[in-house]
Amino acid sequence: MIQLSDRLLAMEESATIAMAKKSRELKAQGKDVISLSLGEPDFFTPQFIKDAAVEALEQNYTMYTPVPGYDDLRESISLKFKRDNGLDYAKDQIVVSTGAKQSIANVVLSLINPGDEVIIPAPYWVSYVEIVKVAEGIPVIINAGIEKDFKISGADLEAAITPKTKMLIFSTPCNPTGTVYTKEELKDLANTLVKHPQVVALSDEIYEHINFIGKHESLAQFPEIYNQVVTVNGVSKAWAMTGWRLGYIGAPKEIATACDKVQGQFTSATCSIAQRAAIAAMKADPSVLKDMIEAFKSRRKLVLDALATMPGIKANEPGGAFYVFPDCSAFFGKSINGRIINNSDDLCMYLLEEGLVALVGGEAFGAPNCFRISYAASEETLTKAMNRIKEALAKLS
Repeated sequence: MIQLSDRLLAMEESATIAMAKKSRELKAQGKDVISLSLGEPDFFTPQFIKDAAVEALEQNYTMYTPVPGYDDLRESISLKFKRDNGLDYAKDQIVVSTGAKQSIANVVLSLINPGDEVIIPAPYWVSYVEIVKVAEGIPVIINAGIEKDFKISGADLEAAITPKTKMLIFSTPCNPTGTVYTKEELKDLANTLVKHPQVVALSDEIYEHINFIGKHESLAQFPEIYNQVVTVNGVSKAWAMTGWRLGYIGAPKEIATACDKVQGQFTSATCSIAQRAAIAAMKADPSVLKDMIEAFKSRRKLVLDALATMPGIKANEPGGAFYVFPDCSAFFGKSINGRIINNSDDLCMYLLEEGLVALVGGEAFGAPNCFRISYAASEETLTKAMNRIKEALAKLS
């Protein structure tokens, strides 16, 4: 009998992927399911990026590349960091990986020993906790509810730090909440981190360009903690390149070298053609994304306006990304035909089966009172989905 590893048995399946799988099964049965479960833009990769990929094929960029990425790609990322974020990362401080998820895993595996504590504000992206567990670290969760706009303060962070704390992992703009930290709020976190030089902050900024409140702010901008911060980014979200699988970090040189070593044993470099395409994305002026960002902003309003008509649903206004993360706890204990809603996962399964709308329950994000709506869909689709959700919720009593 095959015995699976304790490491695997302790790992949870990705809730977003699981819900997408369930909705695909219902679609295969002929059900008209609307899926708002995956964090994937519904736009296509811009043509100039696809052209760069075709050119790379024609120029035979089909061999192994340096593990941390082509030199000219890392140089273009260095220029992007300076242009967009005011951050100085030299080429040898940058490692390109097969998606930002691998970038995060590389950092965690490079720094975390068994028993090390990693602080993760909740709600959090589903994979943070599981990656820490694989490294045998201990996730320490700080709950930040909707009444706090899903943000933690420097004081919250200070209260969670112990002699075993090795890392903080958070995102801005945030998945699943869309929360965006201001410069003042990041400075508050920096004031705490500087007192604890053993703590490395992993700042996941993959949604930086999908920002509705102004200029994106990076944690690494504060000189006093620059050497404690790893900045994670990639091309999946703003550049609609989810399938290209390319993420990257800017980090203190020692950490970048460590990630290069880890990656060299797990996957080596990411796809050569994706790297050539990413150069075009890095060199592009982010203003070319204006129409996409305006579309997301309009969709956000549509979803928030619809949620405001649903008694029992409480939502804040997210500042970025393409998610709304409403509190649905008013429905816990309600039922229909003997079916009782005990938590947000129950509610999402009910909405999938009764309303044919796929969402993701908040348990996987560390916030069991909420659920995530991805509004990366057309306004027509979103309108239909919101109507279905409203009708299904109204049947509960």
